[in-house]
Amino acid sequence: MDSNHKSYNHVASAARIKEYLTSAQQNFEEVDSLPDRSKLTFSNGYYANCSAIFVDIRGSSKLPNHYKRPRLARIYRAYLSELVAIFNGDSNTREINIAGDATWAVINTPYKTDIDGVFSLAAQANSMAKVLNYEMRKAYYDLPIKVGIGMSWGRALMIKAGYNGSGINDVVYMGDVVNQAAKLANYGNSNWNVPAIVTSSVFYENLNKENQKLLNYNYGRQCYTGDVISIAMEEWFEENCK
Repeated sequence: MDSNHKSYNHVASAARIKEYLTSAQQNFEEVDSLPDRSKLTFSNGYYANCSAIFVDIRGSSKLPNHYKRPRLARIYRAYLSELVAIFNGDSNTREINIAGDATWAVINTPYKTDIDGVFSLAAQANSMAKVLNYEMRKAYYDLPIKVGIGMSWGRALMIKAGYNGSGINDVVYMGDVVNQAAKLANYGNSNWNVPAIVTSSVFYENLNKENQKLLNYNYGRQCYTGDVISIAMEEWFEENCK
């Protein structure tokens, strides 16, 4: 959200706080799928089941010590650009956010086949990281990146939040679905024996049988993990990146 520098008035602020906390006009509706953000106002909201996918760079705190800022900026721009492109390619994507070195998306998944689509996004993100590391080696970036990819499915409350009347607002998704995806991503690629892709148990149960076969159960974390890639991207990599 960009600032427009409208002066803060503490009296008006107190009135707004009271209005938000006590107003009976706010309506939170149960729906089968997430609506378009244009339907949101400062007095409504929508409950729906959806999926979240979260991707972040493992050990990113070490990168500034290894690369000077211009080179680090190039890595981040390439990485973030292509993650956004992957998420944006799914017509069910409702929200894409960048938070530091992490990118996450909320995906509308009213049908089980839509959840398999989210799983496909994770495979593409995993394969993209492989292409990025190849191009980094060619350009003499000697420290590769590793990503953790987390996916979850659950209920979220979709609301519009910000400064009413200022034009500064954003959509917020409240619920465990995004937080859980972030925690799962944080576990992905965290050790030599942990694959990049991690899903919640509920997300796994909604996948088709073929996709389930690509994942293994982690008893300690009660999640599913796998090093899943995009077949099309892997074939292209084999032909063009050797």
